[in-house]
Amino acid sequence: MGQLFSKKNKEVFSTPLGLNNPVTVQVLGICSALAVTAKLEPAIVMGLSVTVITAFANVVISLLRKTIPNRIRIIVQLVVVAALVTIVSEILKAFAYDVSVQLSVYVGLIITNCILMGRLEAFAMQNGPWESFLDGVGNGLGYAKILVIVAFFRELLGSGTLLGFNILNYEPLQKLGYVNNGLMLMPPMALIICACIIWYQRARHKELQEK
Repeated sequence: MGQLFSKKNKEVFSTPLGLNNPVTVQVLGICSALAVTAKLEPAIVMGLSVTVITAFANVVISLLRKTIPNRIRIIVQLVVVAALVTIVSEILKAFAYDVSVQLSVYVGLIITNCILMGRLEAFAMQNGPWESFLDGVGNGLGYAKILVIVAFFRELLGSGTLLGFNILNYEPLQKLGYVNNGLMLMPPMALIICACIIWYQRARHKELQEK
């Protein structure tokens, strides 16, 4: 049990949540961060979907790594990811159809997400199933964390709601001059919020600053 949660394994899981976040440090998965964060609900679902797919794809590739011919390893990785994405997509259509419609093509595009392919190639191909699972969950949650933060501010300040519940659209606030900022719902604002998170993270952790 102690081996499963050794210091190394804890670092594998926790590092992507902070000091090596796939979005703000590795600058991966930016496209979907811009596209699906106008509302909090699809951002949460997208983050959880990527987490599940990354974790299980890592495990499958780790189990197969010694039997995959080197020259076709990328093809095998794509097939595994595509199968998992198809399963997740069908589950969303069955149990969360409205969110599935909001996510549109971006669920399918998880197949080519840089985070997934990067973790499969850089980690799962060199490590055991448990370590790969932790790496997949850590990177998926690190990605989801940024999506949720960005979507929180975009929906709150752009629509005045959170998860569809009214937060700021009340007459007393409007009489004081508050107006929802429609610019927050445009993709460039997601990039600006991501930039603010990157600035905060690098200001707090000096080791992330380029010399």
